[in-house]
Amino acid sequence: MKLDHMRFKDILYEVKGDYAHVTINRPKVLNAFTPVTLQELKVALHDAEKDKEVGVIVLSGTGGRAFCSGGDMNWESSKEFQDHEYEFHIHLTKCSKPIIAKVDGYAIGGGNHMAYFCDLTIASENSIFGQNGPRVGSPAGGAIVAHSANILGHKRAREMWMTCKRYSAKEMMNWGLVNSVVKKDKLDEEVKKYGDEILKAAPTCLKILKASFRKQFEEILKITQKGMVEEVAPGYFKTGEQAEGAKAFLEKRKPNFKKFR
Repeated sequence: MKLDHMRFKDILYEVKGDYAHVTINRPKVLNAFTPVTLQELKVALHDAEKDKEVGVIVLSGTGGRAFCSGGDMNWESSKEFQDHEYEFHIHLTKCSKPIIAKVDGYAIGGGNHMAYFCDLTIASENSIFGQNGPRVGSPAGGAIVAHSANILGHKRAREMWMTCKRYSAKEMMNWGLVNSVVKKDKLDEEVKKYGDEILKAAPTCLKILKASFRKQFEEILKITQKGMVEEVAPGYFKTGEQAEGAKAFLEKRKPNFKKFR
């Protein structure tokens, strides 16, 4: 077992046998991420991809309450944030090794994106999925939004994004976002069951498979989040709409978006 925790501030990285475990370690904020978190996740994925001992990568969150609750609201308004979030999701699709999202608890907003950008998603039965961006004025766009239609179909993807409803793990399995749902205490066992099946496959064949799946939505991946905001709503962050959403969230009240229609 190789441990390499000291390099990172926001994540844990562990290689154990054929598996690389990449874990968001910000439990006090339900594993919400900042640009630092996303950059560290990219480095960890890169390390796992280059490590010849690693056959499967498992992405998860600490604390038992959340896989990831999305972007840290103290950072969401920055353009730097948009760049890092887009680049990380692209990195998930470029990585040549299979990535399993191990979801235990909330997978909301950016955490939900991560779940549907990973190759497989295994969830505990207490997990909750959904989007949050439109409710807090966070302008998700581009590939991050568009790829959800590949996973869910357009009607369900639009429902998820436009209503920001919360969905159970079993609902998400029925919709096609989740591969398997098990009791919390069986989650690690289920992830390993799927991973061990993947490890029986020839690694170069897996690499070709991932590249082939990526080809299907390659044009979508070129659409950046920042590019969509600049195209559809130039100057958005100066209008006050995003600020109202963030402020309302922190004040635990409903935002007043009516004046921005």
